[in-house]
Amino acid sequence: MNYESELDDLIMTLVKEAGSDLHLTVGSFPTVRVNRDLIPLTRKKELNAEDTLGFLRQMVGEKTLTNFVVNQELDFSYEHRKEYRLRGNASFQHGVISISLRLIPKVKSLAELNLPDQIVQISREKQGFFLVVGPVGQGKSTTLAAMISLINSESKRHIVTIEDPIEFRFDQDKAIIEQREVGVDTKGFNDALVHIFRQDVDVIMIGEMRDKETIATAVTAAETGHLVLSTLHTNSAAQTIDRIIDSFPGEQQDQIRLQLASSLIGILSQRLVPRISGGLVPAIELLLNTSAVANLIREKRTHEIDVLIETGSQEGMIDLDRYLANLVRSGEVTKEDAYAFARRQSIFERLI
Repeated sequence: MNYESELDDLIMTLVKEAGSDLHLTVGSFPTVRVNRDLIPLTRKKELNAEDTLGFLRQMVGEKTLTNFVVNQELDFSYEHRKEYRLRGNASFQHGVISISLRLIPKVKSLAELNLPDQIVQISREKQGFFLVVGPVGQGKSTTLAAMISLINSESKRHIVTIEDPIEFRFDQDKAIIEQREVGVDTKGFNDALVHIFRQDVDVIMIGEMRDKETIATAVTAAETGHLVLSTLHTNSAAQTIDRIIDSFPGEQQDQIRLQLASSLIGILSQRLVPRISGGLVPAIELLLNTSAVANLIREKRTHEIDVLIETGSQEGMIDLDRYLANLVRSGEVTKEDAYAFARRQSIFERLI
């Protein structure tokens, strides 16, 4: 098999079908995901171990492939035809290689993503800590990219992103943008963050906060005059705050509570729901750090945050169930799909 031409055909099929992911697994046909459905490309042949090895070698080269065989896990990015970027993961199962590729869409504006004006205003903040959270594959990186793009188009600011791997590439507009990739440009997220204070940075985007050291340094950066944007794999705003605090030893938790209460701007939790007309539309929860929210964080009463979100619409907060109900009433999504994403399904039913 000519892996270069075959890979080109598979990726261009993914693009033409408006798919999100391409899976290359031994014993299966190459498979694309379109609007959440997995579709095997049965006109292709089923893949064997030599095929997945050949595809991976084509994308990452011999040196990275050798390291992968030793480490057995690999995250990577791949640029195709100098136009399309993909985020990849390679792993072993039953001793053979499996590859998952996600097509990274072009950077869209916040308006194109159907995100509210509050996110525009947060992008214009000079300092503070803002998180986009949700399960894997819910558009967190896409939202952060739209925020960075807005800042780049409006402000003469110095932006540094720390990613593993780099997903969206930005062309400098009014801002100076430096994109650092873990494993290529820096050893780790926290290694890059520790030295960022001497780089005259205004905006820091951290692809993912994976450990307490990174969280601690990010919060400190937000306290000391930087706008810090990042993601976590959590399901709600209140859970995110608890996850951050619980990642620290007991004797450090009071300190991180105080730092969060003073530096947090807000938390956006989002899900991508199938749209009736095709594609996906975000359903969101938005917590903004009002004085009442800050008090709850300081006083160890984060279990009460959901109530403030439910009743805080005049302050710009957005309740997920109410947002889903509005999507149903506007004809954007079906009641059944919205119901599946509701956090409190009985309350969602009353809101319809």
